[in-house]
Amino acid sequence: MFSFRARAAFLSLVILALGWGAWLSADTTSYQLHPAAMNCGTCHLAGSAVTAENASTLVASQEALCGRCHPKAIQVSHPTGFAPNGKLPAAFPLDWKGDLTCSTCHDVHGSTPGRIRGAKRGRDLCLSCHTQKFFDAMRDQGTSMLLSGHLNTGIDLRTADLDVYTLQCMGCHGTYGDANGTRIDKNLVLRHSNNTVNHPIGRRYAESIAFGGFRPENIVSRKLLLPEGKLSCVSCHKGYSKDHGKLVTSNVGSSLCFECHDL
Repeated sequence: MFSFRARAAFLSLVILALGWGAWLSADTTSYQLHPAAMNCGTCHLAGSAVTAENASTLVASQEALCGRCHPKAIQVSHPTGFAPNGKLPAAFPLDWKGDLTCSTCHDVHGSTPGRIRGAKRGRDLCLSCHTQKFFDAMRDQGTSMLLSGHLNTGIDLRTADLDVYTLQCMGCHGTYGDANGTRIDKNLVLRHSNNTVNHPIGRRYAESIAFGGFRPENIVSRKLLLPEGKLSCVSCHKGYSKDHGKLVTSNVGSSLCFECHDL
């Protein structure tokens, strides 16, 4: 069994090798164009007349603007759009309201991989603002968060049946020997600890609907994420959260199951 620190260190190296950044979550194939190909008025209220003084006045919140191209990063990432409890290092600026936003960690007009501010990555980046004690208090001692600000390792999905979030989840829960025995078998069935719950994963929800017995996707709770249209670990579990692994909604009376199943 690998220790928490060993897993975090190894996975950090994997992530750095595969590529870092929220742009990996974008529903676009040309991150190099970001944001050079856009009219300034797409984000800035001053349009082409934007200056250093008025640049912070945007047409919408950063979460709304960034979410147009990076919806998955917005859904499964470090929380944004709030005023932090403590003072952040000067290298990570807040917006005019004093809120932590996407651009606190990302220099949206920068040129570094992932447009991350500064030179720190992975664990070291997280510890720029948080203490180790903050992570130690979590259910997984911060393993899920000390890797990156987004549940996205940059794995090339063209060669994978599973979505990128599930692949990252199984990096700890499967590959490195989850103490509870969670694994995905050859038939793409996710087998939880001691076979208490077995559920298909990696299947396209639209295809399941065609067989009947499932609710239309447009009325399934938005809390149940379907990255790439597939059933994923984050369809039922909170991934990037202090309550890591918690169900996205209560399953009392199998209510979570009935979000999808129409029986």
